[in-house]
Amino acid sequence: MVRIADFQDVLKEPSIVLEKLRELSFSGLHASTAVRDGHRDVARAVLFSVQILLNYLPLERASWTSILAKQRGLYSQFLREMIIQPGIAKANMGVSREDVTFEDHPLNPNPDSRWNTYFKDNEVLLQIDKDVRRLCPDISFFQRATEYPCLLILDPQNEFETLRKRVEQTTLKSQTVARNRSGVTNMSSPHKNNAPPALNEYEVLPNGCEAHWEVVERILFIYAKLNPGIAYVQGMNEIVGPLYYTFATDPNSEWKEHAEADTFFCFTNLMAEIRDNFIKSLDDSQCGITYKMEKVYSTLKDKDVELYLKLQEQNIKPQFFAFRWLTLLLSQEFLLPDVIRIWDSLFADDNRFDFLLLVCCAMLILIREQLLEGDFTVNMRLLQDYPITDVCQILQKAKELQDSK
Repeated sequence: MVRIADFQDVLKEPSIVLEKLRELSFSGLHASTAVRDGHRDVARAVLFSVQILLNYLPLERASWTSILAKQRGLYSQFLREMIIQPGIAKANMGVSREDVTFEDHPLNPNPDSRWNTYFKDNEVLLQIDKDVRRLCPDISFFQRATEYPCLLILDPQNEFETLRKRVEQTTLKSQTVARNRSGVTNMSSPHKNNAPPALNEYEVLPNGCEAHWEVVERILFIYAKLNPGIAYVQGMNEIVGPLYYTFATDPNSEWKEHAEADTFFCFTNLMAEIRDNFIKSLDDSQCGITYKMEKVYSTLKDKDVELYLKLQEQNIKPQFFAFRWLTLLLSQEFLLPDVIRIWDSLFADDNRFDFLLLVCCAMLILIREQLLEGDFTVNMRLLQDYPITDVCQILQKAKELQDSK
């Protein structure tokens, strides 16, 4: 068990020793009972560790306050430029007949048209909205109202079109952004309830309130606007969800209040490292998802050749299960607290997610007897609805595989 005092000793140094922080995080701060009890000191250590390991905060403590203020101010600017101002512009579009006739109108084919941009953004927004509404259906957190709604967005004096209003008012049909690659037909675990309720099935929050999923929606929409090359791909919601949950449930009100901005930058930094998994054109490159899936099998062949040959004999390809495991960092295979515990170790990996390949291999080896006895149908069910819930056992096995190299 990691001692909280060890984390505190590392984090109070003027310059953080990264290797020591990695070592402690790898062992799992979230395994502590104090985390489950909402211990304030533990939560603070969790936040700082995540932010440092995801390169949001530097190693020099003296600069943390100024950097946080700068980044949070920058995020407020993103809100004004990408949500508030377009919302105001949309409300004003078409008010003047002269403007509609000579400058811009909904049928304007010019790619620089504000309407053209608006409609394209809507296609992305509708997909984001569909995905974030069903985020982590096993818990109610994302459906509940946040304690710190965005005042810039919910100012009672403004009447501009918010993202939620855009979704509710638009009649456009979204073009799917999901990438069905390598025989994968879904990005979600079958043991989780993925059916999104209709819009009117959600509890209507009072004016001035917003649900946590709406905050996640903004984060993803702004990310898509700032990164048009990749925009939004289904599954990104499963990456941002655990990060936002970690910040938004902190006992410290300051971190809760700025959870949206802090999550955005941590998510952006994390996506900079794993975004190749979401880019179809890179699938078959050395940095693409196909290479990583094959690496899981080559590692398995090295560690357990009998099991490897059994899966090969049954023609169970890694893309049938490892695609989701790797792309979503196992966020669909386990419940949220366990996902966060796994991420403690993944973020601490100095080779940046090489350990994830070993975790996937360990997951296979831990159910080897069932896989060796099962036929194709049984084994596919095992792999797509993974039966072991003890993530500490999985991480321990992965560490053994790492040490046996």
